[in-house]
Amino acid sequence: MKKYILLIVGIISLIQLKAQNSKPYDICVYGGTAAGVIAAYTAKQSGKTVLLIEPGKHVGGLTTGGLGFTDIGNKYAITGLARDFYRRVGEHYGKFEQWIFEPHVAENILMDCLKRASVQPLLQHRVVRVEKKNGFIKNITIESSSNPGTNAYQTITAKVFIDCSYEGDLMAKAGVSYFTGREANSLYNETYNGVQLRDKHQFPDGIDPYKIPGKPESGLLWGISNEPLQPQGSGDKKIQAYNFRICLTSDPANKTDITKPADYDPSRYELLLRYLEKKPAKDLGGFLKFDLMPNNKTDINNNGPFSTDMIGMNYNYPEADYKTRSEIQAKHEAYTKGLLYFIGHDLRMPQHLRERMLRWGYPKDEYTDNHNWSPQMYVREVRRMKGDYVMTQANCEGKEVVEDGIGMAAYTMDSHNCERIVVNGMVKNEGDVQIGGFGPYPVSYRSLIPKPSECKNLLVPVCLSATHIAYGSIRMEPVFMVLAQSAAMAAVMAVDSNKAVQDINIKKLQQELIMNPLADNSTPEILVDNDDAVQAIVKGNWQKETRGSYGPSMYVTNGAAGETASVTFMPAVKKAGSYKIYTYMPKFASLSPLITAEVYDGKTIIKKEIKESDINVQGQTSGEWVELGSYSLPAGKKAYVKISNKGSQTIVADAVLFVPEFKNINF
Repeated sequence: MKKYILLIVGIISLIQLKAQNSKPYDICVYGGTAAGVIAAYTAKQSGKTVLLIEPGKHVGGLTTGGLGFTDIGNKYAITGLARDFYRRVGEHYGKFEQWIFEPHVAENILMDCLKRASVQPLLQHRVVRVEKKNGFIKNITIESSSNPGTNAYQTITAKVFIDCSYEGDLMAKAGVSYFTGREANSLYNETYNGVQLRDKHQFPDGIDPYKIPGKPESGLLWGISNEPLQPQGSGDKKIQAYNFRICLTSDPANKTDITKPADYDPSRYELLLRYLEKKPAKDLGGFLKFDLMPNNKTDINNNGPFSTDMIGMNYNYPEADYKTRSEIQAKHEAYTKGLLYFIGHDLRMPQHLRERMLRWGYPKDEYTDNHNWSPQMYVREVRRMKGDYVMTQANCEGKEVVEDGIGMAAYTMDSHNCERIVVNGMVKNEGDVQIGGFGPYPVSYRSLIPKPSECKNLLVPVCLSATHIAYGSIRMEPVFMVLAQSAAMAAVMAVDSNKAVQDINIKKLQQELIMNPLADNSTPEILVDNDDAVQAIVKGNWQKETRGSYGPSMYVTNGAAGETASVTFMPAVKKAGSYKIYTYMPKFASLSPLITAEVYDGKTIIKKEIKESDINVQGQTSGEWVELGSYSLPAGKKAYVKISNKGSQTIVADAVLFVPEFKNINF
């Protein structure tokens, strides 16, 4: 009987396989990262048939895999469905928008997104082959990632493909050129690329690298390379360190103990002891970036010279086969779990640090099918496409501005360390770069597409075309979501016009992203920024500040000599109706405890007072949206919001947002 049942199951599987193989799609999205979810949703909302393929068991990538302390840079850069995702996170936690969250909350929101669009993701499948004809991907062959090598291959045919994976495997198998590692500074006239021995996340002088201090013949401690330091700015194939974003909980009712991993080796953490001996830590934040999430949870990231980054152990990852990648991830997981156990249990660790570590454990309600540990390793950088345009340091710094921008980035040029070596007899980390101080900048559409000679129906919004150091600024989850939405709209246009992705109308794409930001044809919200010379009327003495602003700048005044100053934000309302109004309030030390706002709805002036004490800033941001209420606004330019000072107040006028309450949100 069992034999017959297996035979029947096999026949059914073959029938299903044949049916799936014969079904063509308009758009195939590979990689169920948060970007992949947004791309699939956008394409489906545009009326296209869509298949979303994800090699793992879950969608969301790092957004659902522990990175709850969102790297933003400047919220002005986050638009469309990406911004709406953080609004939905806020709705879950009882706020307008929120950028810190628990992993399962993010996954529920993204799964709901797919459900609303009727997209059923094909999980646990991965690409093994790509077939091209005349420069177009004809089809891709995928296999089960949970049961590989069974010859149960599936062939997926689509008109356009979007690679939203962190690894860029579909791109690579399609024969598209890519780069791994670090370019030399000289290649693109940069200054922060290549080898960088700097002072961030660096060991202080005097820490001995040898197993027996002072005796090189004893060998190097674990994790230290014997390679010599190369010239500053020279290129190589080294990859910035990977780690896990760690979700722990301090809730006794929800935690399980951090136990000793099977291959635990305390010698891997000897450098942490030597570092703490040189630079004692008051708490765990001395070597772990300990960011608190809602409901007594964390998002722990690397901090300092010895932390969660497993430096130098990922060089083979970008071009490795699936089995080798799995082994590399397992080693990273063992290292990280071993580190947590070491901190809490090794008697050589300071007692106060051991006691603090033991307050934390793995959350029972997260990653319930993976022993409460994130299945998503933080692969900060894998492949980078060599596309039609390469984003560089000059783009980040605003020295070169593209005209075909289809999204913005704003984060610091950020690279984690790439190697741990011996310099002048001391252990040093090399590769960490953190250079900011610039505002939001556009990302070129050409950086999302291959050269036309290589592929004409593929878009790559995650492993996009950028140098190592420029990618360090662009590679943030919300930016990937923004670029994925743009890529999906471009794919839709390519399908509709029967054109290569290189030949679509860029101006039309840019306009569509502005006019239909939620991909549901609802009325867009209206943003009036202080930098808008037409809709922001400035009176009095204001200074422009860039640090901590929403968008390129903000106005700040201290009311010198008792002078009154005001900024009037006047929206061009296209559709009359009820709007909820918010003003953006950065928070800084000298801000007045009370700020006056005046709302005019076309008939009546309403006075509003904003208390500085009510501005509760959370996450990597300088300010928050403060609600001014709901108002029925007429069409045209009749309504306004005026922010003004009284006497010697120090106040800020930055941006005002008008959110329609009558729209139908499908996401």
